[in-house]
Amino acid sequence: MVPSEDERLLAMLIYVTSFFTVIIGPLLIWLLKRQESIFIDHHGKQYVNFLISYTIYFIIAKFLIILLIGIVFVPIVAIAAFITVIVAAIKAYKGETYYIPFVIHIFR
Repeated sequence: MVPSEDERLLAMLIYVTSFFTVIIGPLLIWLLKRQESIFIDHHGKQYVNFLISYTIYFIIAKFLIILLIGIVFVPIVAIAAFITVIVAAIKAYKGETYYIPFVIHIFR
């Protein structure tokens, strides 16, 4: 089933609002619309999984600063997160069910 334009827009907004409100905006959109659309539910779950996973990766990278390896990993994780959100927003707007790479799938 092809998602409607409203579904695609709301799925994209899950990712775009994360630039302004990391948790509140995307979570509100997902929780309010997940019952109405499988597509929005999918992207909401992907974003929450992404947020949890990349938070863990960032904490590990920050801890590795003690060993000086983290000095390289912190910017890599930050850039990867930024690019991933942009790609996911584009894929959502195109109507694709995108699976974010390197994500721990807590919510399926």
